[in-house]
Amino acid sequence: MDIREAVVVDVVRTAFGKRKGALAGWHPTDLLGFTLRGLVDRTGVDPELLDDVVCGCVTQSGEQGCNVARNAVVAGGLPWTLSATTVDRQCGSSQQAMHFAAASVMSGLYDLVIACGVESMTRAPMASNARGGTGPFSPAFMDVIDQRLWAQFRVAQVLAQQAGVTRQDMDAYALQSHQRAAEATRSGHFSREILPVPIKDEEGNLTGDTLSADEGIRYDASLEALGALGPAQSWEPDTAPDITAGNSSQMTDGAAAMLIADRSTAERLGIPIRARLLHFAVGAEDPVLVLSAPNRVTRRLLERTGMKVGDFDAIECNEAFAAIALRWAREFEPEPDKFNPRGGAIAIGHPLGATGVRMTATLLNHLEATGGRLGLQTMCEGGGQANCTVIERLD
Repeated sequence: MDIREAVVVDVVRTAFGKRKGALAGWHPTDLLGFTLRGLVDRTGVDPELLDDVVCGCVTQSGEQGCNVARNAVVAGGLPWTLSATTVDRQCGSSQQAMHFAAASVMSGLYDLVIACGVESMTRAPMASNARGGTGPFSPAFMDVIDQRLWAQFRVAQVLAQQAGVTRQDMDAYALQSHQRAAEATRSGHFSREILPVPIKDEEGNLTGDTLSADEGIRYDASLEALGALGPAQSWEPDTAPDITAGNSSQMTDGAAAMLIADRSTAERLGIPIRARLLHFAVGAEDPVLVLSAPNRVTRRLLERTGMKVGDFDAIECNEAFAAIALRWAREFEPEPDKFNPRGGAIAIGHPLGATGVRMTATLLNHLEATGGRLGLQTMCEGGGQANCTVIERLD
């Protein structure tokens, strides 16, 4: 069987709201349904032609339980005959959804498929699906990792120290993220990827207001303000003195969605083609230092493809923590203006299940704005895993 090309028809995201902020009134099923509907309407594709919806979501319990993807298809007014499934690769869940969807197109199983993601960190708090019984970490698991189950703040601290990344480095990087995201907002750059979201009150009633820009960007951020923040607190106090709320990603509500097509199908239907999904890799490393795998999976992708970091016109490494992005940059030495050029999760926010597709939206829009051709994105994931994706912008 010939390998077909998986192309990006379009990719959109909601404006991102702070936890307990502007999007707190939205049930995550409805927020994802709103995003799916917005993507379909924007592309003009007949939803009856869609083969599947593959959705990333991390906290699959409560309002995000029972296959949130299928529930969102119904809530968004899409055909009841459209199937949907929800996947979990932790923070890389929607990036993995992209991989699954693209691979299915390339193999000939699908012609048109949506990859998407959603997370309401207000209404489905992080780790709320890890409670009850003895939790997800069994005695055998704990024995294998020598009882070293560390909080992510501590992991970020250890990896920063290993890479020689200081508190000052992390705060300066965080400031840059806010500055770049602020400029992308002011210039209207983000408007190409953002679906403005009507704001609802606590009872779910529309207020008449709209969230059209990411709520977490600090337009007045400064090194002085970032430097005054104390260490982030967790169940492991005093283990991460340099990791603060300011140099870490924000807890966020949001959704994102991408329409992926077989290239010949898109051309036959006359729908636009913006990019090609070119290469994929997934990898795993240390289940204790769970944030370390982006470096390993990037090396793996480069080795398999023969590509070099200098080949890419833009690179997105998720800013789960400034320490992780800087650790990646210390090894691979990207040109600074090509590395997270529009800011990242520190400023924009990190709705866990949606961030992978959001990163691709931002990456593709940057390539189109600058005339670049190739982009790479990677991110750390719970359990010590990571995804890596290469896209090619097409005229």
